[in-house]
Amino acid sequence: MAASMTVGTGAPPAPGDLSGEGSQGLLEPSPEPKQLPELIRMKRDGGRLSEADIRGFVAAVVNGSAQGAQIGAMLMAIRLQGMDLEETSVLTQALAQSGQQLEWPEAWHQQLVDKHSTGGVGDKVSLVLAPALAACGCKVPMISGRGLGHTGGTLDKLESIPGFNVTQSPEQMQALLEQAGCCIVGQSEQLVPADGILYAARDVTATVDSLPLITASILSKKLVEGLSALVIDVKFGGAAVFPNQEQARELARTLVGVGASLGLRVAAALTAMDKPLGRCVGNALEVEEALLCMDGAGPPDLRDLVTTLGGALLWLSGHAGTQAQGAARVAAALDDGSALGRFERMLAAQGVDPGLARALCSGSPAERRQLLPRAQEQEELLAPADGTVELVRALPLALVLHELGAGRSRAGEPLRLGVGAELLVDVGQRLRRGTPWLRVHRDGPALSGPQRRALQEALVLSDRAPFAPPSPFAELVLPPQQ
Repeated sequence: MAASMTVGTGAPPAPGDLSGEGSQGLLEPSPEPKQLPELIRMKRDGGRLSEADIRGFVAAVVNGSAQGAQIGAMLMAIRLQGMDLEETSVLTQALAQSGQQLEWPEAWHQQLVDKHSTGGVGDKVSLVLAPALAACGCKVPMISGRGLGHTGGTLDKLESIPGFNVTQSPEQMQALLEQAGCCIVGQSEQLVPADGILYAARDVTATVDSLPLITASILSKKLVEGLSALVIDVKFGGAAVFPNQEQARELARTLVGVGASLGLRVAAALTAMDKPLGRCVGNALEVEEALLCMDGAGPPDLRDLVTTLGGALLWLSGHAGTQAQGAARVAAALDDGSALGRFERMLAAQGVDPGLARALCSGSPAERRQLLPRAQEQEELLAPADGTVELVRALPLALVLHELGAGRSRAGEPLRLGVGAELLVDVGQRLRRGTPWLRVHRDGPALSGPQRRALQEALVLSDRAPFAPPSPFAELVLPPQQ
């Protein structure tokens, strides 16, 4: 897959401008506030909402005067009629200002960076990238989410490490950044409360896939972090929100453009999510694989994505002269043990016993497995025929693991942290019939007939010669004047 770059348009104001002053092209305030039914009707009929209209709607969401039916109606109107770049910028800013802003020492301002992913299968990039960036001199205040449906959550993966605490106040986050250079925490009720309400409503009103709503949700949470630069991993393919690269590119350009209008340097990477990232899927297994990557080893596709995203961030934030130089610095942090050292510091600072953190970061893969939650049973699947591995489909694999307890269908459901799967083969590899290709880690009874069939159908074989697997990275959409 050939990688390419796309540049957005327009010129950003000063970084970190959340006031609305200096933001370019934001809408003029309306002289009189409109009632919610009138706002809903305007957007339903394809009208353009003013800054005052949008801020009035967000205020009503936060203070409780907007009824659930009205929130759902407005979300559906936005989903069907869309929002232009200026409307989306105002919505993003209004959501960001609905709660507390994170404040950092002045000296940190050019060091603050973060990464966000739209969600995939086996995506443990954040676990590796945050400490690697900290080792390169950045401060990474990463606010992450939990898994829902077939996609895994960074917080769930970290909570498979005994003692890890994702609940941290803004004051505790600053202390963590001072100690480790990075932290990975959950979203508190004080930060962007309006987004929390709209996010829950989108989930039950079939409006999750709205470009303006996705953009405002992602960027509002990042604006309150006071970042110098942000990279967003926009997934496309069979196990992603967007099935094809064209739709993913549209979201990427919107994210970059809205970010620029609000003074935030955003780059968006388009990456393929047809097969799992790396070889492991499941919370504890993914922690093991992240540690392997921080040993300077592990699957090439995971390392490639970590260094590519990290290189873009170091370049955007002025820590590297080019993206390639930035990628080389991230790779060096993985190879020389400095990223692993930062990860150990973060674990100890966020509640993990220092002895356990040291053992995890210095132990062999076999020793690490003894320290993390393990499933009760392992079961291997065998290749049904000779052939070359064209693809291992991520979605059916993730859906079966979800049924086995690795994922949740609704917020708050407990997880089986040791449940997961290991791919025993690589894309492009020649396989003989009867060779084990997948190891399933399960707690319950043996796989059912339908589960076994779904997993076997995830393995796609062909007659062609063995080949080198392509990189998941496809394209980088850059901010203007970059």
